[in-house]
Amino acid sequence: MTNTTMPARNNEGFLEDARDWTEDVAATIAAEDGMELTEKHWEIIEFLRSFYKEHEISPPSNRLFVKAVKEALGEDRGNSIYLMQLFPGTPAKTACRIAGLPRPTNCL
Repeated sequence: MTNTTMPARNNEGFLEDARDWTEDVAATIAAEDGMELTEKHWEIIEFLRSFYKEHEISPPSNRLFVKAVKEALGEDRGNSIYLMQLFPGTPAKTACRIAGLPRPTNCL
């Protein structure tokens, strides 16, 4: 990870402007959560960024996040346990924050 100047974020750590996202920004946000991003993380992050580009919205809930991952990447990746292991807490919220996307609307 390089020394990254972090773009503006809100009080929950989500980027104010998704266009400010870079892979270095993602790695820095993940490191703040004690995570080191692996290929498995990047696969989900890239999926989320593609989903956002297509739908102009983050998956609105964990349930829809899991379903969308399952449809796109298969049952082995599209399940709650797998996603919770990669993105602890609320997977959709954590993954979207690292991916530089807006906060999912229905995530607590």
